[in-house]
Amino acid sequence: MFSYGDGCTMSAKKDGMANIGGFLCTNDDLLAQQEKNLLILTEGYPTYGGLAGRDLEAIAVGLQEALQEDYLEYRIASTGYLGNHIADEGVPIVQPPGGHAVYIDARAFLPHVPPDHFPAVALANELYLEGGIRSVEIGTLMFGASATMDLVRLAIPRRVYTQSHIDYVVEIILNVWKKREQIHGMKLSYEAPFLRHFTAKLEPETAEVAAAVRR
Repeated sequence: MFSYGDGCTMSAKKDGMANIGGFLCTNDDLLAQQEKNLLILTEGYPTYGGLAGRDLEAIAVGLQEALQEDYLEYRIASTGYLGNHIADEGVPIVQPPGGHAVYIDARAFLPHVPPDHFPAVALANELYLEGGIRSVEIGTLMFGASATMDLVRLAIPRRVYTQSHIDYVVEIILNVWKKREQIHGMKLSYEAPFLRHFTAKLEPETAEVAAAVRR
């Protein structure tokens, strides 16, 4: 599979079963040397890349455990359970659910909120207010005008949630789905010149502004 690509990146914080780290690979020796040189200047020597020894060990073990068939079967089934249950009730998601996360299509979830009013941020906020569900926007706030979708990513921590936890997440999402018409867009009150989604401040729009937007 990798022979068809120029390179790849991997975040060990996702399914590497570790709290930090990852790796960058390329099949171009010259580019790899340039990457190593830059790494030394910015992070650390290529053998550790700025990571502590315990984190390197966690990645080494985690990559092995993450490939165990019983772990993969449970994790993919759990993610699919969440995605399929909310989709069966009409919640628009990116199909099919994967093994890492469920992605809600915020533009379809909140069609009355235009992309420049950050529907995915509005939905993520509502999920947190409704039931403490933490998610992340991947859309207009993150990518600006170049965003073609506004998604809410529900990344599922590995080996943390029980079945009852997943059922709770389903319940909260469906509660928000039932009152989706009441959710208003957001407006920026602060944005950094670069990577604004990390530190941006937003405020909910008033009912009057939301009504004007719908018209």
